[in-house]
Amino acid sequence: MRFLNKIYFASAAALSGLLAAGCTEESPVTFPPVDNTPVEIERGTFAKGADVSWITELESRGYTFRTQEGEQKELMTLLRDDCGVNAIRLRVWVNPENDTEVQGWCNIDDVVIKARRANSLGLRLMIDFHFSDRWADPAQQFIPKAWSEMSIDEVQAAMTEHINDLLGKLQKYDIEPEWVQIGNETRTGMMWPLGEIDNGDNFTRMVNTGYDAVKAIFPDSKVIIHVDCGDQIALYDRLFGKLKEEGGKYDMIGMSLYPVADNWEQSVNTCVANMTKVQNDYGKPVMLCEIGFDYNQPEIASNMMTKIMADGKAAGLQGIFWWEPEAPAERGYTKGCFDENGCPTSALDVFKN
Repeated sequence: MRFLNKIYFASAAALSGLLAAGCTEESPVTFPPVDNTPVEIERGTFAKGADVSWITELESRGYTFRTQEGEQKELMTLLRDDCGVNAIRLRVWVNPENDTEVQGWCNIDDVVIKARRANSLGLRLMIDFHFSDRWADPAQQFIPKAWSEMSIDEVQAAMTEHINDLLGKLQKYDIEPEWVQIGNETRTGMMWPLGEIDNGDNFTRMVNTGYDAVKAIFPDSKVIIHVDCGDQIALYDRLFGKLKEEGGKYDMIGMSLYPVADNWEQSVNTCVANMTKVQNDYGKPVMLCEIGFDYNQPEIASNMMTKIMADGKAAGLQGIFWWEPEAPAERGYTKGCFDENGCPTSALDVFKN
């Protein structure tokens, strides 16, 4: 997602106490106690998902969420019971405490908190490794500060350690991610400058390192390589053509799509056509890892979701994840699908219907 520089956070001083108490596996601040009884989770069906990585931070600031009837509910429970969501996506940063904007959220302990909550509700899980201390997208793929002076071999070792750290903690709680992204919106590569797409085969080496590390812990997890702008096929041909040529290892192609009101049908039609093309060209299924639409236009958003879900399924699409549906518009991001009262709009109704 590329609009994140518009999100504003409280001062570091105000957050320091919350982070000290909040981002641990047993935090009383950011989540209620979780039942660790193993949960049977249905896998392999169409994923009706939501990325809710902001949730612990929002809760720490007092945000609450309600059904359309006004009943207050914990967010993941609301998404499951009232919106038909069956899967949760969570981003992870390496050392987010090094970044003055994100200020420590979405580190490994914070992700484990959210993953345990999702798992306890029987929700499937996607983990999104950014391999950065902050947002990674086509405009910013900054290598973690601690890795900035490393060689490619050393970065590959650090990647493996980072993946092992998070996935090992999930394994301890019997949580198996169904999908794992290696990088986020990586059309320009990742971990610049070392992993830029045109820097030899470094990007492919990073992808393969991530693939091997995931499979060593969770052999059945599907590894996703993710590119933005699902309606721009040239981006996919460039990156996945490179991976094909250099022996890149992955299981699934991830897309993002953020249509706008004046041409959403064209965007959807082109994206669905591209789904068919990349499956034919690269032999991998497709997941729509991010989607969003103006929260002030819920009827159009609902029509858009109905169309892309129906047409996408017919083209072999494996699932759709709305990016941060709960995001309060007052904080600068307007492509969620909850209203000013913290209630879901009709945008996700297709999931429950």
